[in-house]
Amino acid sequence: MVRTRRRAMPAAALLMTVTLAACGESASSAGGANAADPDTLVFASVPAEEATDIRGSFQPMLDMLAKETGKKIEFRQATDYAAVIEGQLSGQIQIAQYGPLSYVLAETKGAQITPVGAFIDEKGGKAGYQSYGITKAGSPITSLADFKGKKVCFVDPNSTSGFLYPSAGLLKDGIDPKTGVQPVFAGGHDSSVLEVKEGRCEAGFAFDTMVDSQLIEKGGLKPGEVTTVWKSPTIPGSPVAISNNLSPELRSTLTTALQQKANTDYLLANNFCTGECKVGDERSWGYAPVDNAFYDPIREVCATTKNENCTNE
Repeated sequence: MVRTRRRAMPAAALLMTVTLAACGESASSAGGANAADPDTLVFASVPAEEATDIRGSFQPMLDMLAKETGKKIEFRQATDYAAVIEGQLSGQIQIAQYGPLSYVLAETKGAQITPVGAFIDEKGGKAGYQSYGITKAGSPITSLADFKGKKVCFVDPNSTSGFLYPSAGLLKDGIDPKTGVQPVFAGGHDSSVLEVKEGRCEAGFAFDTMVDSQLIEKGGLKPGEVTTVWKSPTIPGSPVAISNNLSPELRSTLTTALQQKANTDYLLANNFCTGECKVGDERSWGYAPVDNAFYDPIREVCATTKNENCTNE
């Protein structure tokens, strides 16, 4: 469940990032009805954890996409979703793994993209997850209302479960997420949890499985070291979106491949991976089909919170 995650970059750095990501592909070569599809398709994503190389977690799927399309699939690990958005706006990135808010923001900014699938944890599962509000075990903080005035770790201004939904929760309890707490942007969901564990933040937010399993499995957190005191409503799952500038034929091929073959069962059965085979750094089973309307709840929360990050320039 990509869950937006990183700090913002200066505009010049963003442009440099996406230019490098394209490896020389120009926006005009991105394809579409009147142009040839590029020989190389760039797939971009942002890790949920700090300093994590996520190429390997996507590699089986990328190999499958290469076989299905006959194209070279180049993976780009972006530093934040602002870079991914700029890359799709400029035509330098053809396929992107978004968080829900960053997808809505990309679409609001005018990116010509279509969401075709969202992460699910198991076959037949629902494409959704939750944000957790957490404290260090033993803390006197027992509810979201107690976050008032405290040093609170968020993830990133463009993070759905690390800022947008937490903001809505705080506002519901009469707390301004900017002035009613001492906000800290940790940069990653893992960092937010660990800052709370170590007591450097009195409370914090992160997506559910980062707290419940991912950090525990990696040895960064022991069960019971943090306490969950708040859970958000279900958040629409993290989408993968493809550029509308590609030819209809290529878009159709990519859509079918992502919806039907980018999953543990298919990748294992067709020898794209062996052993434990998960898709992406969220360790998902694969994708469930989604469309643009699936993300209307994100837009509704944006309207409720009047969050500037839903429409920022």
